[in-house]
Amino acid sequence: MTTRPASGGGSRQRRVPEATVVRLPLYQRILSEMLHAGSTTVSSEDLAARAGVTAAKVRRDFSLFGSFGTRGTGYDTAFLAAQIDRALGADRDWPILIIGIGNLGRALANSDGFSSHGFRIAGLYDVDPAVVGARVAGVVVRQLDELVDGPRAAIGVITAPAAAAQAAADALVAAGAASILNFAPRVLSVPARVMVRYVDLSIELQVMSFFLARRDLDLPPLGVGLGVRPDARDGASPA
Repeated sequence: MTTRPASGGGSRQRRVPEATVVRLPLYQRILSEMLHAGSTTVSSEDLAARAGVTAAKVRRDFSLFGSFGTRGTGYDTAFLAAQIDRALGADRDWPILIIGIGNLGRALANSDGFSSHGFRIAGLYDVDPAVVGARVAGVVVRQLDELVDGPRAAIGVITAPAAAAQAAADALVAAGAASILNFAPRVLSVPARVMVRYVDLSIELQVMSFFLARRDLDLPPLGVGLGVRPDARDGASPA
């Protein structure tokens, strides 16, 4: 998954690296599972082992948001989960518009992940007459050209075919969407103020095949000897 972030607005808030933001939902999911299992405290070492990172990285990630743990005791599981939810904005209302109500669009609209953590399906749109007017997840699918006069949204989701993705993005921008999650295999052109995040399974599979090929050839991890961490994401600083 890749991101083209929105332009900065002169905020004085402490900068949080994208890699840290990407790990927060993983931490949150682990903590939710631990709470369900009855765990009341968790150490950075335990959380790191479950997340596949180092304990130092866990502590560094959390230090960007405040002091949540006690040395020798660890973190209160429920409190830490609540703080991560707050950092992720789960305590706010996030209306979402989905464009392209095929199999993927329907699956997302019906997903528990979209109905939790503050997300709310505010509108569904398509251009197919056979789909427009249908009710999906309790929401009536409307014609795409009605979007500009429809409900406002913080996040737009594009699950339309590649050929229709740019038109969908244009409609979302015109409707005031501040960010777009794009599942279509196409790079979008949007104003700098709009954040775009790309989800492309074929790209993720190619990344996996790259590392598997290096492993099979007994090659060193990418960047070894060049001062680059094997687990560094795009834009991360050299070790």
